[in-house]
Amino acid sequence: MDDSTKFRPNPQSKLMDQVREVLRYYHYAIRTEQTYCSWIKRYLNFYQCRKHPRDMGTDDIERYLSHLATNGNVAASTQRQALNAIIFLYRDVLDIELGSIAPVRSRRNRKPPTVLTQSEVQQLFRSMTGTHRLMAQLLYGCGLRLMECIRLRIQDIDFEQGRIFVRSGKGGKDRTVVLPESLRSSLSEHADRVIELHRQDLREGFGEVYIPPALARKYPNACRETGWHYLFPAKNRSKDPRSESIRRHHVKESGLQKAVKQAVRSAGIQKRAGCHTLRHSYATHLLENGVNIRMVQDLMGHSDVKTTEIYTHVMSKDLEQVKSPLDSL
Repeated sequence: MDDSTKFRPNPQSKLMDQVREVLRYYHYAIRTEQTYCSWIKRYLNFYQCRKHPRDMGTDDIERYLSHLATNGNVAASTQRQALNAIIFLYRDVLDIELGSIAPVRSRRNRKPPTVLTQSEVQQLFRSMTGTHRLMAQLLYGCGLRLMECIRLRIQDIDFEQGRIFVRSGKGGKDRTVVLPESLRSSLSEHADRVIELHRQDLREGFGEVYIPPALARKYPNACRETGWHYLFPAKNRSKDPRSESIRRHHVKESGLQKAVKQAVRSAGIQKRAGCHTLRHSYATHLLENGVNIRMVQDLMGHSDVKTTEIYTHVMSKDLEQVKSPLDSL
């Protein structure tokens, strides 16, 4: 980026206000904003704010990141997240280019994913009801990530072609998955109820929903269109933390997480399973049913087939063909 066109925050503002100003200028997601601000605060608190980060350098950053690995025992992905936040602080807020950063690295343990059998998935769904059951069925039936399901819009469901369009998934990638035939009726009925809820909001003088800023500028009225509204809306309207507008956001992910955890206990499943377990189970069961691994890669939204290959290590059909040497004695 040309240095003359680079956005610079108000130098009179407090540091964290400058961080938020830059994040919002570049349209970072609210969740990313919260995460980055949290890591930057933790980085500053580690040094008890004895000096401004402008007067600190790579040695200080390495010392903090090494502390996370050696004393905090954080995962490699967590350490990388902290590094990204700190780099953002220096590069985009303070306009300081950092040199090479080489902290003690967190150990990356690639554990095989927890996978439910199809019988266990059935038991899980029998222990759930209502909207949470429908959402859990989408996680398993389409291999969705938790937030991909939470952020679905009404227009992302194509009932005619039997497709679901996943927008801006992990890494900002879009993909298309198959709408399970068994969910078509219940999902259609659910969508009709949500459409009626939106009409009620419009009648009461509300009815706006968050849409990406670029689209909002190009299509000013899109935020009031039914298709843009979340498929799983919150029960109540709330104030947008950035625009101060009163809108109906999507449901909180914690509700579905708790419902799945409770269903696992109620079903008597003796595995550490959660929402993401349903996505793991989807990929594994597709492979067990003979679906080509490249197709599974596309359906899962993986950039590298090596990520998809991890599911081949937990396929039950492969294990069933193995005979223990003890049984041959």
